[in-house]
Amino acid sequence: MARHGGRGWYGRVLAAAVGVTAMAAVTSVWTAQAGPVDGGQAGAGASARPSADSVPARVSVDIAHASDHGARGVNITIDDGPDPDWTPQVLQVLRENGVKATFCMVGTQAQAHPDLVKAVVADGHRLCNHTVSHDTTMDTKPESYQSQQILDAERMITEASGGVRPVYYRAPGGAFTPYSRDLAASRGMRPLGWNVDTKDFERPGATAIVATVKSEVSNGPTILFHDAGGDRSQTVAALREVLPWLRQQGYSFGFPVR
Repeated sequence: MARHGGRGWYGRVLAAAVGVTAMAAVTSVWTAQAGPVDGGQAGAGASARPSADSVPARVSVDIAHASDHGARGVNITIDDGPDPDWTPQVLQVLRENGVKATFCMVGTQAQAHPDLVKAVVADGHRLCNHTVSHDTTMDTKPESYQSQQILDAERMITEASGGVRPVYYRAPGGAFTPYSRDLAASRGMRPLGWNVDTKDFERPGATAIVATVKSEVSNGPTILFHDAGGDRSQTVAALREVLPWLRQQGYSFGFPVR
């Protein structure tokens, strides 16, 4: 999986998370307040609701790519938010097309915009842990740092959502390690990859984003978009065009396997 470079917003997010990181170096802020993944999702694709006093069920450490809708299923995944400008617009396009997606949220963004996290859940989408500060060099860092990034983001997202857990973990830029995958899986978060990188973060134009999906969807079902990190108007426009096209081609919209 290619790393996503050249996004200046990452430095700002990392700076915002310095306080969290420093505290976590002394002691973990995770207190086991979030509960287990509930295999029976509430509503049509809603994120799992936790129980108050037990740990999540362990899931596979293998990086998921397949869709729970089978060979003709596709998974729409939305990274780096939530963002007050773009997440509502993405939600609206998904709603208009009757599509459920997986939102891979950065912990500091979720903490800053809990209303948007709740809106994502209310629309029946699933939550994914995308770490505290979106560090694409995660795989070069000590296990203590990886643990802080994953567990603190899990807490932030769960609290912001009002108690709904992330059920996937996507390493920023695909910077997975055996340790981070095992840790996430032990918390009920299936490591999540992608098959189609739309490169929408580079803002190549909506037409180019759509063309990438059309030419690469045969590579596999999990498609990567972004709702934060800059101007995402091209992403919104591309989704508006590509979602009906995928349905016309006989695809259905599912979630990544767990």
